[in-house]
Amino acid sequence: MNTSSQGNLTTHNSEQLHVEQIGVPQAVDVDIVIPVYNEQEELGNSVLTLMNYLKTSLPYGESFTWNIVIADNASTDFTWNIAQRLTHDFPQLVRAVHLNRKGRGLALKVAWSQSQAEVQAYMDVDLSTDIRHTPELVNLIVYRQADVVIGSRLLDQAKVTRSNKREFISCSYNQLLRAILGAEFSDAQCGFKAISRQARDRILSQIVDNEWFFDTELLLQTQLQGLRLAEIPVNWVEDKGSTVNIADTIRKDLRGICRMYLKMVAYQKQLQTQELEKRRSRKVAA
Repeated sequence: MNTSSQGNLTTHNSEQLHVEQIGVPQAVDVDIVIPVYNEQEELGNSVLTLMNYLKTSLPYGESFTWNIVIADNASTDFTWNIAQRLTHDFPQLVRAVHLNRKGRGLALKVAWSQSQAEVQAYMDVDLSTDIRHTPELVNLIVYRQADVVIGSRLLDQAKVTRSNKREFISCSYNQLLRAILGAEFSDAQCGFKAISRQARDRILSQIVDNEWFFDTELLLQTQLQGLRLAEIPVNWVEDKGSTVNIADTIRKDLRGICRMYLKMVAYQKQLQTQELEKRRSRKVAA
């Protein structure tokens, strides 16, 4: 078991970040990160379900090497104890990290930045997205067809079971992203994403948010930097026991949208200035 401080991540918090980790990152095809906060009821069963699927049910010709990484962001229940037990029982398949600060985005930053895999992925602990989509999520990157791959509940072929309230919020949020930020993706918030190691190295340090807006910022940075983004329609079932504070998340997302709008405006101005400089240089050379 190792304990370290992470001073090189964009955390925007004066409290020193301490990370305890169990297991050593391996050079596998993919690290599948499961970020958790007080998930003692679901963590054990979900990890076993995912692990058994990856060990026994990957379609022929679509297999890959993998590790499951539990990223615990400051749980106060027995989540970390369960994570420790899983790493003890399955040391070649499961690793774990524990942060002393809360933040789903922060947990992903830490776990992804430590990874030695060719692909970094994550999925929500409730496994709301059908795990049978995992081979497509991973292999689109393994076979160099995309830099970032996301599950989408808003594509026509997706099959989604959720409340009208959650459907309205999701659709409205993504429409807002398209209207204000020119988003070119359909579903920013589905907890089922993957990124190549090369793309991670380019954009992870650019992401400011450490909470739920992390996903949106990840995709906007992907778009800004011209990386290849692929979306796959998913089967998705709402977890009725979700503990997400929707009102608080909406407030923070709106702040994030405003921040990214200003950033994208500044970026466009920078591009225009660079283009003007190129034109002047060409005129002088002529």
